[in-house]
Amino acid sequence: MHRADVAIIGGSGLYSMESLEGAKRISVRTPYGRVSEITVGKLCGKAVAFLPRHGSGHALPPHLVNYRGNIWALRELGVKRVLATTSCGSINPRMKPGHLTVLSQFIDFTKSRPSTFYEGGKRGVAHVDMTEPYCPDLRDRLIEAARRLGLRVHGKAVYACTEGPRFETPAEIRALRILGADLVGMTNVPECVLAREAEMCYAAVGIVTNFAAGMAGRKLTYDEVIEVVRGSAETIHRIFGEVISGLTEKRECECGRAMERARAHSPS
Repeated sequence: MHRADVAIIGGSGLYSMESLEGAKRISVRTPYGRVSEITVGKLCGKAVAFLPRHGSGHALPPHLVNYRGNIWALRELGVKRVLATTSCGSINPRMKPGHLTVLSQFIDFTKSRPSTFYEGGKRGVAHVDMTEPYCPDLRDRLIEAARRLGLRVHGKAVYACTEGPRFETPAEIRALRILGADLVGMTNVPECVLAREAEMCYAAVGIVTNFAAGMAGRKLTYDEVIEVVRGSAETIHRIFGEVISGLTEKRECECGRAMERARAHSPS
């Protein structure tokens, strides 16, 4: 079995990682189906697994991504830290198309996605704490890396996750803004929750691709999302490389102990 220390999960428009040395495509069998899109190689001297969230060429819409299978497969490879990207529509006028953000909180408006590994039965029930939904250590490292590279980055952003695959209505965007959301997207939940249940460090860079519905004065298109993400791909690679090169084996956070107090019931 191949092993990896770190994983990169690529969102829309980021379907490969050419900078991985000695890259090999592998598949991993999980209780939630086989995950066959993982590429493992070396980056900055570390063993890194790259996983395109939507599959090669964007084969899966947001509500049908196998989030549990993806996170389980990465854990089987030994991954302890996950860096992810997610394309976002901006609700906050200060966060403009092309800007980068580091997510700090989320609001979940998904409807039909399995969102936990703990559904009773043999695995029991658990209520994991999400006071800090994203690893504070990885968040700091992402912000510092971007600034060392001379890049502008918004260090705090509240992400509203909707079900998709449709874009939101202007009325929904107005409501999300009242609730305190800065960004809207379709994929970061339950991915970050499952990573916490797997006791992984997880942080995400939000790539602002457009202003959300009703804010830009025109209709939204998926083409503009992909265009902005592709234009940001090299920058994302640089930031992630900077972060990965500075990682040590010891984790300076509590993510690895997330489930110690989360279990409400363990089967006898």
